[in-house]
Amino acid sequence: MDDALYREYILEHYKRPHHFGELERPDLEFYDTNPLCGDELRVQLKLDDDHRVADIAFSGQGCAISQASASMVSDEIIGMRVDDVLRLDKQFVLDLLGIDISATRIKCALLSLKVLKSASLGGVAEWEDEGEQGSPAEASKL
Repeated sequence: MDDALYREYILEHYKRPHHFGELERPDLEFYDTNPLCGDELRVQLKLDDDHRVADIAFSGQGCAISQASASMVSDEIIGMRVDDVLRLDKQFVLDLLGIDISATRIKCALLSLKVLKSASLGGVAEWEDEGEQGSPAEASKL
């Protein structure tokens, strides 16, 4: 796909996000923000007996990149083992987005991965791009 098609695809996920909403009785969830631009994201996971992602929901608000990223990532991880989710890296998200992401938008693009990994861990995931502290984050392992 060329750049224009990827941008259209991102806007489509932003306008009509997949898995947006909340789960009844999730097994894992996490909420965090990107304090640089105000993006907010909560991810909820339902696991099966083999610790695979049986269902996912996300909610929040923010720029097109952060919300589209959450939608795209949510499509990809259904059926994935939690251990495999924890091994995902930022290139996974950047490949899904398919366009060059500027330095000012990288935290927007990667918020979904950070929140997803934190939910999978039941606490804040160590994060290579986290320079600033004080981001309000809460985790719950239900």
